[in-house]
Amino acid sequence: MDALLTFAILLGLLLFSTFKVLREYERGVVFLLGRFWKVKGPGIIVVVPGIQKMVKVSLRTVVMDVPPQDIITKDNVTVKVNAVIYFRVVDSQKAIIEVEDFLYATSQLAQTTLRSILGQSTLDDLLSNREEINSHLQKVIDEQTEPWGVKVANVEVKNVDLPQEMQRALAKQAEAERERRAKVINAQGEFEAAQKTCDAADLIGAHPPALQLRFFQTLLDLSSGDGAHTYIPIPLELFDSFRNKGGEKTPDR
Repeated sequence: MDALLTFAILLGLLLFSTFKVLREYERGVVFLLGRFWKVKGPGIIVVVPGIQKMVKVSLRTVVMDVPPQDIITKDNVTVKVNAVIYFRVVDSQKAIIEVEDFLYATSQLAQTTLRSILGQSTLDDLLSNREEINSHLQKVIDEQTEPWGVKVANVEVKNVDLPQEMQRALAKQAEAERERRAKVINAQGEFEAAQKTCDAADLIGAHPPALQLRFFQTLLDLSSGDGAHTYIPIPLELFDSFRNKGGEKTPDR
């Protein structure tokens, strides 16, 4: 009876270790007597104990943080930069056979590539051309992980930490730039106002009645106050006679 029970237990363990269940996003790389046999899954697969061995691989996208790296830019500025990398396995066989640990290998490759690429860029490029740098990082890392069956979908530089003195210098530069723009806008406004004034003077000079209308409009604006003053309009033509008399020459005696 005890032998039968022991046999049943061993048979149950054998069946339990023989049948494997793989989820939709998982694949099983099966080795037969140490040699690669095939990739199985998803669903229920059979692995013969003692003869076959299975290594499970996930095909989901992995989001990995790249630790902060101390980088000296092309213009000799020391910054600390971290990033995030998105990748997934597209070839389960290569991911297990070609590299010992594809997760660790991809992480180390991302760190070294980050230092190398950003070290060739200036600080201004690092701050302003972020999309171009991300695209370059993704292309370089993806080319190197392709033999491992790993596809790098995206690389994003997250934070760029600057030294305190560099932050103060950039703040002063931004303030000076804002002041320059304000002065340019102010000068442009004064120029446009002066131009409009000149245009108005030319228009009034070409049409004398317009000057009289403007004169009466000015009197109307002045009279709309508190009423403490009285304004008497004097036609400008009255002054023409005085100007003419002043301009006549005294006859010779």
